[in-house]
Amino acid sequence: MTHDPQLARLGLFDARVPRYTSYPTAPHFGTSIGASNFVQWIEAIPEGSEISLYLHVPFCRRLCWFCACRTQGTTSDNPVIAYVETLKTELALLQDHLPRGVRLSRLHWGGGTPTLLSADLMHALAQAIYDVAPMAEGGEFSVEIDPNEIDDARLDALASAGMNRASIGVQDFDPLIQKAIGREQGYALTRDVAERIRARGVTSLNADILYGLPHQTGPRIADSVQKLLTLSPDRVALYGYAHVPWMSRRQQMLPSNAMPTPQERLDLFETARQLFLWDGYAEVGIDHFAKPDDGMARAQRAGTLKRNFQGYTDDPAKVLIGLGASSISRFPQGYAQNASGTAEHTKAIRAGQFSTHRGHSFAGEDTLRGRIIEALMCDFAVSRAELLANFDTTTDRIDALFQTAQAGFGSMLEETEDGLLIPERARPLTRMIARAFDAYDGAQARHSSAV
Repeated sequence: MTHDPQLARLGLFDARVPRYTSYPTAPHFGTSIGASNFVQWIEAIPEGSEISLYLHVPFCRRLCWFCACRTQGTTSDNPVIAYVETLKTELALLQDHLPRGVRLSRLHWGGGTPTLLSADLMHALAQAIYDVAPMAEGGEFSVEIDPNEIDDARLDALASAGMNRASIGVQDFDPLIQKAIGREQGYALTRDVAERIRARGVTSLNADILYGLPHQTGPRIADSVQKLLTLSPDRVALYGYAHVPWMSRRQQMLPSNAMPTPQERLDLFETARQLFLWDGYAEVGIDHFAKPDDGMARAQRAGTLKRNFQGYTDDPAKVLIGLGASSISRFPQGYAQNASGTAEHTKAIRAGQFSTHRGHSFAGEDTLRGRIIEALMCDFAVSRAELLANFDTTTDRIDALFQTAQAGFGSMLEETEDGLLIPERARPLTRMIARAFDAYDGAQARHSSAV
């Protein structure tokens, strides 16, 4: 993939667009969705279904300056202990409404830093989850692991609880860049933690690495990627750093004069991309890579790859329930988000109700447009036949949507016998092309760079 002059002409280096981990995106959620909707949607899950469960732990020992997640720092275990008790109460509430026979196809602990829980808290939380719903056969239990905040006792606890996929945040191995983003984490430490994870029988390892960080250059990101490849991760998320200081004040700590330009960001991505491809990884969507035998690579080949709030997934479940402060749930009926602050969330749970405070109920063309956007983000193609088979729409309406989008991108969006195709040279434009199918007012929210 090389720089096509049309990328600049179409505004790639100036655009700010959503990442489309949902449709509509979270800024368009409204307060008309509350706890009663959340309960109704849970109770509507068919008995015996497989669902996904996400638990958010919003605490960190130290706050990384680059991070824009909902997190809070703590040097004491007391708020963490109290929060786990809130999660256990929330799980009991869920059990009161969850239909019989539901099992977990995916269980994910994210944050924040879920590994700052003690081994005893990990055991207790896992048991509380399995009391509500057991893992399905072939299910995955994944945990985000901070190499700076893990030890053998906690790794043993996670392994005994059934963790079979671990995710390590790397960001970048260069000491200058680590210092600039407030995340100092040596390569030797990261390698050691990866080895200790695998020694406990956890064979699936994910890693996150960022491009677009301050002081990043081609040689520096190449060095970091090559170090990461020595760990042989099964999946890699190559995320573009989202500089959104209006949302995350801590990002103001980063040196703005050392940020790469949008054109340089694309070069950084391409450098890293080529290294992953040369090492035999399959390219998955716009920013993921996986070993060819990994479930995510298989899902893309089979056309079953999906997109959710964690990025790309091979999870077939139609329902994702998010527990904990700020978590978002996805149902066939719409989205529901918990209160963002831990105090507000805890107050609701202790009062015996879910903290749902905003969300979105699907209406009109939401699901049709959402599927078009997901197909573009996952497969770089949309099938007219699939849309006609699964949605209440017509050929004329689909063609009208296709033609409107194509008019803005010319040869960068090709018409095929069965729909639309984003050619390889145009893939940096994927999020912009997806936006052409977004019926909501983009001016209501400020997004990250399109590159």
